[in-house]
Amino acid sequence: MKKWLLGFLTAAIVLVLAACGGGDKAADKESKDSGSEASKEDKTIVVGASNTPHAVILEEAKPLLEKEGYDLQIETFQDYILPNTALEEGDLDANYFQHIPYLELQEEEHGYDFANAGAIHLEPMAVYSKKYKKLSELPDGATIIMSNSIAEHGRILMILESEGLITLKDGIDKTKAQLEDITDNPKNLQFDFDYEPALLPQIYNNGEGDAVVINSNYAIDAGISPTEDSIAIESTDSPYANLIVTRTGDENKEKIQALVKVLKSKEIQDFITKEWKGAVVPVTE
Repeated sequence: MKKWLLGFLTAAIVLVLAACGGGDKAADKESKDSGSEASKEDKTIVVGASNTPHAVILEEAKPLLEKEGYDLQIETFQDYILPNTALEEGDLDANYFQHIPYLELQEEEHGYDFANAGAIHLEPMAVYSKKYKKLSELPDGATIIMSNSIAEHGRILMILESEGLITLKDGIDKTKAQLEDITDNPKNLQFDFDYEPALLPQIYNNGEGDAVVINSNYAIDAGISPTEDSIAIESTDSPYANLIVTRTGDENKEKIQALVKVLKSKEIQDFITKEWKGAVVPVTE
């Protein structure tokens, strides 16, 4: 009887030890699988971007990032609101479509906590007209149609001031200038800003207004050349460079730094210059 009991207890102990050992192996496997999945996610970069030129530039950067071990996934957007919403909600690692004045306005209005990870390129804004070949030809009372994006108004007014059509108040941050900051308007220009930026190429093609101010990404997307079709174009020393934007803190992640490094590489800068011939200008800081 004692021998039987001793044998039973020995067998039970062996089974328990085996189970514990199996549990440890299972836990180790689960831990390894989890670590592998985390590592895989760490090598994936999801970036939200406007179609042109942002998504096109990112596509060109894809194989360069692949050589560095990163999988770049591009999510395209047709407006300027959703890319920041998606970034805030964690659906994106970064977005690529906006400049500093717009970013600051969005942070102020929505409470976003975002960071500028690096400036990549400038899309010179331009003025177009189906009726006139020069801004100086605009008649008294001419209507200029422009974006309803308040963050763009200072930029537009700076172009008009540089062309001698208006004068803005002294001592203000002109990137944030609004219509009420115009102190001199000798041609009594009228401003119509009821339109979404994406609609402006169609408005120009329809011959509406006397002049239309269009963001280069929308112009290019519609087959309009900023350098050949415009009657005035923004200077390349503009402060409106387009950025890689992340949630604050994420700008220091290795994969974000790898993304910015590739986008600032000579290969990508040469591609931008060759592809758009001055309609999109790489930032060479």
